[in-house]
Amino acid sequence: MAVKMRLRRMGAKKAPTYRVIIADSRSPRDGRFIEEIGHFNPRSDELKIDAEKAKKWLANGAQPTDTVKALLKKSNIVD
Repeated sequence: MAVKMRLRRMGAKKAPTYRVIIADSRSPRDGRFIEEIGHFNPRSDELKIDAEKAKKWLANGAQPTDTVKALLKKSNIVD
C-alpha cells in the first residue's frame, strides 16, 4: 500500500481551506483517509501541522506531494 501525505479541499466555493491528511494513494482527493495531521488556509496564510505525527509518517514511508513538501519546509519540519 502506497501512503501519501496530501491536501484535502474543504471550505466554501471560491474560499478553499485545506486539511493535510495521510491517505492511500488510490483513494480519491476528498475521499477516505487514514489520519489528519494539520490544516492550511491559503487566504490568511495560516498553517498548522502536528510535527510529531508528520515525522512519524515520514519515517514510516509516507510520500508527501510537492505542495505538502513545501508546507513541511515552511513549518521547519523537513529540511
